[in-house]
Amino acid sequence: VSKFIDERPNDRIGLIAFAAAPYLVSPLTLDHDWLQQNLERVSTALAGDDGTAIGSAIAASVNRLRKTAAKSKVVILLTDGMNNTGKISPLAAAEAAKALGVKIYTIGVGVRGMAPIPVKDQAGNTHLIMDRVDVDEKTLQAMADETGGTFYRATDTDSLKKIYEQINR
Repeated sequence: VSKFIDERPNDRIGLIAFAAAPYLVSPLTLDHDWLQQNLERVSTALAGDDGTAIGSAIAASVNRLRKTAAKSKVVILLTDGMNNTGKISPLAAAEAAKALGVKIYTIGVGVRGMAPIPVKDQAGNTHLIMDRVDVDEKTLQAMADETGGTFYRATDTDSLKKIYEQINR
């Protein structure tokens, strides 16, 4: 993500992080140094511990782009889960994005099958447990298709880097 920001020096870029709820990390800005500093501080723990609100995150992103007069409006959704909370379904958010001329590129990240997941116990200590990784590829594909974007699957850092290179082009 940091490299992608560096390669888009003339673009206004914003950042919304999410878990159970979206939160604004940075509004649209050309100040990429400031954006990079805020990217380093991203913590989904600030957005609620349990759940993945993909629809709400897309809606929040689209709302930020709604009034801009930019020729191209793009949301890049990077997620390691499936929508299981939030007030807006991912497909409804994609329909709103399409209506406002926003293209969504969706990226599902993580291995398929079982993976170590950090969880906190009652004392607040973090432990790794093995759990099934569920990325809803069907919904991510549908969201991208609805808006004229593309769905990607990243299973490691190299594939994620290549995806951002393709989006950058």
